[in-house]
Amino acid sequence: MVRVKRGNVAKKHRTRVLKFAKGFKGAHSRLFRVANGQVMKALVYSYVGRKQRKRDFKKIWICRVNAAARLEGMNYSTFRHVLKKSSIELNLKMLAQLSVLDPATFSKLLIETKTN
Repeated sequence: MVRVKRGNVAKKHRTRVLKFAKGFKGAHSRLFRVANGQVMKALVYSYVGRKQRKRDFKKIWICRVNAAARLEGMNYSTFRHVLKKSSIELNLKMLAQLSVLDPATFSKLLIETKTN
């Protein structure tokens, strides 16, 4: 049986993995076996991190809207309920932006929904 020498293919694979591991500390960026494990772990973390980022932003938006609503004497859940009843379709991100950047408009929106 003929022996297959994988010189080019293996070298290309290793250099690609080591290039990905640039910036890792110590052997994690220099030795292929260690770097390969760390790159795979990093790819898993990056996938999970993209999901966590969405959760974290939602938490921040809820906190901001809740804080702004409480200044006007209403909590978050009742505010969202009243918004839904008055058929105002603003998403959470936009409500949070309003509460931070334009509190006057947010309080006007809150007062408007209270009266309906």
